[in-house]
Amino acid sequence: MSGAKYRILYHHRIRAEDGQAMHVRELIGALRAEGHDVLECALVPKTEDRQSEPGQNGHAKPKSFWERLSVPRLATEVLEIGYNRTAVRLLRDAVRRHEPDFIYERHALHLHAGLRVAREAGLPLLLEVNSPMCHEMTRLGLLRFPRRARRVEQNVLASADRVFPVSRVLRDWLVRCGAREEACAVIPNAAEPERYGESTRKAGRGLRRELGFSDETFVLGFVGFMRDWHRLEFAVDALARPALATAVLLLVGTGPALESILSRARERGVADRVVSVGAVEHRDVPRHVLAFDAGMIPAINPYASPLKLFDYFVAGVPAIAPDQPNVAELVTHDESGVLFPPDDGPLFGDALEALVSDRERARRIGAEGQRVLLENDWTWRGNARRVIGAFEEVVAR
Repeated sequence: MSGAKYRILYHHRIRAEDGQAMHVRELIGALRAEGHDVLECALVPKTEDRQSEPGQNGHAKPKSFWERLSVPRLATEVLEIGYNRTAVRLLRDAVRRHEPDFIYERHALHLHAGLRVAREAGLPLLLEVNSPMCHEMTRLGLLRFPRRARRVEQNVLASADRVFPVSRVLRDWLVRCGAREEACAVIPNAAEPERYGESTRKAGRGLRRELGFSDETFVLGFVGFMRDWHRLEFAVDALARPALATAVLLLVGTGPALESILSRARERGVADRVVSVGAVEHRDVPRHVLAFDAGMIPAINPYASPLKLFDYFVAGVPAIAPDQPNVAELVTHDESGVLFPPDDGPLFGDALEALVSDRERARRIGAEGQRVLLENDWTWRGNARRVIGAFEEVVAR
């Protein structure tokens, strides 16, 4: 890369405060840390610090109209289609004011505004893609205008100057959907090592004491929003094994599956070894992950780049994850993580039992995962540099 600094117009259509929002904040922050001038263009900006902007009662800033909006799926999709008119207006205005070197857009269903304005302005369009959107919505039975959605998706994927899928599995999928293979560059998710320094490690040890865990306790952790398909019951069932009497499950986050998991723990007689701390601030996640002896991903969709995996890597705790292609891109079994056959609860339990019985092996695997992350520069600033490198390849053609 040349070391030049660029003006970037970052466009997205995200309303929710979830992993998507975190991804936006992290990448914008990393691009700015690398010295680039980034203008976020969105109805619901994500780089605002809601915790530092209290509302009238001293609480977090209230949600905007767009964040509160809840309508039937058909109406939502009509609004998604109609958003393009608003987005074109926002982007045109931002191009005039900001004079960007390129537009960076997070791909969304029916969204083509970034491509339209980029072509009008003679700017490159760099497209981040986190899922095969049309396929996913069809699978969930939520796509109401399938022909239009697929037509837009194919055109945007084929026309973008660079497409950034988060996994090789997703890249191959997008090529089948119309993306040019030579335009695709895989950029997985990431973590920031600076947040996992010695002071945070000390805080993690303190958290273990606060939660009543002894030095002999093996803490299996999960961080994130909990849904039924995450298969957290694998861990609850495993805790009932006599060989895992020293293990506890630490759940960091909330979600619709949490109550059923706690109920299952009561049924299995292990409720005293399932600890839920609820949702924590993003800045407090490292302290919690550093309290783990192992982190788990019992299930993941077939194309994702799981954010929590990179948190486990950077913290130096071994990850237990399903042995499927998108995970195997990142994890080497018994070296940088532990893989088990997908959808197999008993073998998940075997994998956990093996780690608990050999803690030196667990520490070795955790250390190797951390080394692999650093060696591959799976950091947000590393991703920012990959984006800039791809842009410079485009303009050098």
